[in-house]
Amino acid sequence: MSTQPAATVLSNSVLSTAYQRSIADYWDKERDPVNIRLGDVDGTYHHHYGIGAADWSALDGSDDDVIKELHRLESAQASFLLDHLGPLEPTSRLIDSGSGRGGTSFMANLRFGCQVDGVSISQSQVDFANQQAQERGVADKVRFHFRNMLDTGFPSSSIDAIWNNESTMYVDLHQLFAEYSRLIKPGGRYVCVTGCYNDVYGMPSKAVSKINTHYICNIHPRSAYFKAMAANGFIPINVVDLTEATIPYWQLRAQSSVATGIEEAFLSAYGDGSFHYLLIAADRV
Repeated sequence: MSTQPAATVLSNSVLSTAYQRSIADYWDKERDPVNIRLGDVDGTYHHHYGIGAADWSALDGSDDDVIKELHRLESAQASFLLDHLGPLEPTSRLIDSGSGRGGTSFMANLRFGCQVDGVSISQSQVDFANQQAQERGVADKVRFHFRNMLDTGFPSSSIDAIWNNESTMYVDLHQLFAEYSRLIKPGGRYVCVTGCYNDVYGMPSKAVSKINTHYICNIHPRSAYFKAMAANGFIPINVVDLTEATIPYWQLRAQSSVATGIEEAFLSAYGDGSFHYLLIAADRV
């Protein structure tokens, strides 16, 4: 009688579909300079995009100046997300769902002083982020887990706030918000920043489809977020259209050494109105 290694059994319990396994494999192997070099600026590693007015003078300097400016815009995006988590105490408990290499989690702990649990289906990202927590001296407060955001295993009604920073396009939204409805205390807060395609446009545009292919994801229509939230007891309190605010990031990135070739698709989709970049904050009722 053969037995599977413990690591394989754990992986199978977290990654329930072939698609999830393919995404985990992608992020386990990912070493893209657009994520690594920007994080190297100050040791805060993000896996999302930026917002705000760019300092175009960076283009007149060295490549390092451009990298620093891109990282500043990324950190501004994470800070803006944290602004919408509502009043929190050092005793609050937060979940960074789809936590990547941990950047937003560390920013949240630094700001609020509370416990943060990050969740990722990439064991490589989890290991990296936990090592970061050790090096920062916050491993007692910031922990990262190899778990599925659709089935986290955390106790019901134990969480004060959850966020997704550009990670909802990998999952079914009704399953996702059902899990969050279970986790978040009544009156707790959910926040996401996400790209979504414009329902008014009709269907995903060619540029949006190119983004899907590049990241092996499934960008949802804008309406899907509000339908799934309403069905699971979440009432939006703030919706912010960040589309115009993110365009400078993409324009700057397109001229940088870390450009990946996907920049034109984002700029095209934002420009023709087929794609939006939103922050949605909602209360659990």
